[in-house]
Amino acid sequence: MILISLSKRFLGLIEKEHFHFKIYKPYGYVSQFMTNDRKARNKKFLGLLGDFPEGIMAIGRLDETSEGLLLLTTDGSYSYSVNNNGIEKEYYAQVDGLISEKEIALLENGLVISINGALYQTKKCKARVIDTPLLPATKQRIRDDRHGPTSWVSITVTEGKFRQIRKMTAAVGFPTLRLARVRIGTFKIEKMNPGDFLAITP
Repeated sequence: MILISLSKRFLGLIEKEHFHFKIYKPYGYVSQFMTNDRKARNKKFLGLLGDFPEGIMAIGRLDETSEGLLLLTTDGSYSYSVNNNGIEKEYYAQVDGLISEKEIALLENGLVISINGALYQTKKCKARVIDTPLLPATKQRIRDDRHGPTSWVSITVTEGKFRQIRKMTAAVGFPTLRLARVRIGTFKIEKMNPGDFLAITP
């Protein structure tokens, strides 16, 4: 009985091997690997991009019309930690029009948007106008300059409400045309292209 008890205690100390990746989610893909929702049968899922371990999941979400950095893991506790510890997430947003420092200040100080039909005050964030970033070519159709100028802004938040960045820029009068997440904590998109994925150490 003592040997059995010790064996169980020893086995409990052996941690399950987990896998972690960063991936560049392409425009037009959903941030899931599978679903039973019949409405999603024609959607493009992350599993189409490679052969991933069983139990893999996305940490957080990027909506179907957004692109960029996602973290993947087989460890639910790591996913929870990333989602609930206020880790910075940086986005590059191409907006309709020439955004000014006035609107940048509004973004930084927090503003009211709608989430699931209820009003929500966003937390303070970091925002700044940037030059056109070196992002990969996209399959997304974006209007050209004949229909007016566009500008780019970097927005860094520590929360992640549904379509939050798009709603924030729209709230200050500059709808988002293209949105790419480029950083989560210390992990960066760097020179990855849509569909690329790399193993990482959390």
